[in-house]
Amino acid sequence: MKNKLKQLLLTENIFMVEEFLSDPPYDIAQEIKKFPLKDQVSVIDLIPITKSSKVLRHMSPDEQYKILINLPRDKSRILLNKQPVDELVDLFLAIQLNKDGQLMSYLNKETQQKVKDLMKFKPETAGSLVTSDYISAREDWSIKTTLEHVRKIATNVESVSYIYVLDNYGHLKGIVSIRELLSASDEEILSNIMIRDIISVYAEANQQEAVKKLTDHDLSALPVTTADKKMIGIITFDDVMDVMEEEATEDIQRLGGSEPLNQSYFEASIWRIFSKRIPWLLLLFMAEAYTGTVLHHFQDELDKVVALAFFIPLLVGTGGNTGTQVVATIIRAVGIGEVKFKDIFRVIRKEMLIGVLLGLALGTAGLIRAYILGVGIEVAQVVAITMVFIVVWASIVAAALPLIIRRFKLDPAVVSGPFITTFVDGTGLIIYFMVAKMILNL
Repeated sequence: MKNKLKQLLLTENIFMVEEFLSDPPYDIAQEIKKFPLKDQVSVIDLIPITKSSKVLRHMSPDEQYKILINLPRDKSRILLNKQPVDELVDLFLAIQLNKDGQLMSYLNKETQQKVKDLMKFKPETAGSLVTSDYISAREDWSIKTTLEHVRKIATNVESVSYIYVLDNYGHLKGIVSIRELLSASDEEILSNIMIRDIISVYAEANQQEAVKKLTDHDLSALPVTTADKKMIGIITFDDVMDVMEEEATEDIQRLGGSEPLNQSYFEASIWRIFSKRIPWLLLLFMAEAYTGTVLHHFQDELDKVVALAFFIPLLVGTGGNTGTQVVATIIRAVGIGEVKFKDIFRVIRKEMLIGVLLGLALGTAGLIRAYILGVGIEVAQVVAITMVFIVVWASIVAAALPLIIRRFKLDPAVVSGPFITTFVDGTGLIIYFMVAKMILNL
């Protein structure tokens, strides 16, 4: 494709354009990104609107902005008005406020108003995912009238899976699937075949609630309403997939002890990445400092039995690894709504029992390892017993913290692997030296 693109830019040959158009929009977008901005603009300007509008949807808002602002004004105006409303909302929310005035003026008045209305919803709410491009009908319409209406506007809407039946005031009264519509007789009235038990979501609800309803009920689109059931728009499955990908990316970044970038890696500046990482690293640095305090406090014990120092990395490392495993499992369970705060004692009990089993297995391995090193049976016993306690303790802490954090309406992913590891390091050392004092009579 790269060679085809180069040829297209060199010759601007109509036959090359046709050959280039045979490639999927996503592939074209990925290839265009590799070229300088000037060439990107040239390609978008050369290919037909129907194709170029789809290509733009597979580019980031910042990339779209740079191309649109450098295209001939008429071409930009047509391209923008071809985009689905939800895509436009994403574009204008993402680009800086001082940039969007010119592009916003390119939209026709109706689309401009729709975009402004949807931009009012807070990020992370269901309303922020809404598209107002859907098919609506009146409950007193016949099937014949409805089908004629669908044929007229089907190409201008994002989803044609369902017809949303509204009253004269725009309140959602029912839903009819396109299959039911095609199966009914022409004379039938919509109100007789529509589903009145509607699965919908309020605009102010969290995005996760919308995701859960769509996935739980296997829907291709979900209606979004106000509290009094006035229809605002729909959320389509592809929008939900984007949210799920974004949430997964954020959780992974937080689990690594960093704030989410909220943009692609190569688009993020070095300063932005630095600013996202340094707060957590400083916090972990300060938290890790108390590990040194613990070691200093038990300096006399270490001086008496130097062999105890050999097993510090093994013990605290195992505790940290155990905690990381548990916290990853619990955060995921919380994220999909499987586990809630009311389940905290049930979760702790389960993870504690698992921790006991893991601790016994790892404690046995620690006993054998210490004995092989020839440090004496008493030190080996200290290592084995400590291993059991540390693994159980790490399991309890990692099980409880995400649920407690969630209780305060914070993201449990902030209880990241590095945080758990740091916490278990210090507390694990205290457990280690307390066990050593009891068994070795220090």
